[in-house]
Amino acid sequence: MNDLRLLYNGKVRNVYDLNNNLLLLEATDRTSGFNKHICEIPNKGVLLNMMSQFWFNKTRHIIPNHLIYSDDRYSIVRKCKPFKVEVIVRGYITGNTETSLWTHYKNGSRNYCGVVFPEGLVKNQKLEYPVVTPTTKDDNDRPITPQEIVDSGLMTEYQMRYIFKKALELYKFGAEYAENRDLLLVDTKYEFGLDRNNNILLIDEVHTCDSSRYWLKNTYLQRMVNGESPDKFDKDQVRDWVKTQCDPYTEEIPKPPKNIIDLVYNSFIIVIIDFIRN
Repeated sequence: MNDLRLLYNGKVRNVYDLNNNLLLLEATDRTSGFNKHICEIPNKGVLLNMMSQFWFNKTRHIIPNHLIYSDDRYSIVRKCKPFKVEVIVRGYITGNTETSLWTHYKNGSRNYCGVVFPEGLVKNQKLEYPVVTPTTKDDNDRPITPQEIVDSGLMTEYQMRYIFKKALELYKFGAEYAENRDLLLVDTKYEFGLDRNNNILLIDEVHTCDSSRYWLKNTYLQRMVNGESPDKFDKDQVRDWVKTQCDPYTEEIPKPPKNIIDLVYNSFIIVIIDFIRN
């Protein structure tokens, strides 16, 4: 790796230039939340890469993507110019970060990212239909409306409509696939980019436990009735623990204990087995 040119370190991935219009992505074990590095989970990068490879191959009928080859924690991908927008699709109202839908809703907002929500929703409730709630892709992400995306030049009107349509198709496909394996795809983040021929491609990662929330289907309704949090299979388990220890936006985040790290790792393993078994 020493002779490769490092382009940048992301929150989770290191990106290297392979020339010939190719990039090498290294999925690290870094785990982030609240726009900060929280900890490392051993071998998490390998598991994330396995999930993304599975879903990139599974969703090519919906939209082409940048993946060419993947092994271990490394992927070779087509070089693209990313849109500076994270396209988040939500099927449920939940979350515990500053940009989450539930945080804004409980603070009184009923218009979020241009979507109007009714009164009376409760945390973790399923929405009437999935919605697209984009954010900017900055050091500190912020919610943005479709009109703001176009007005600021982040996407053209055509690009935005096409990308939002494909994001909803990807979410519907992923949610149905997950539900058939006793998991709920709660919400997820997609990223898109332009290749050298100005084709729109799906990039970054797809339906991983880092970019998505997964809940256990079989216990969801009963835990809602009991006023309990859903059984989770994603990195939200780390964020939940952090929120019990400090204010992550104003205080230093302590390192999670081994039992929390093991909990997240084992959850990733369960999701991978459920997805790939059939």
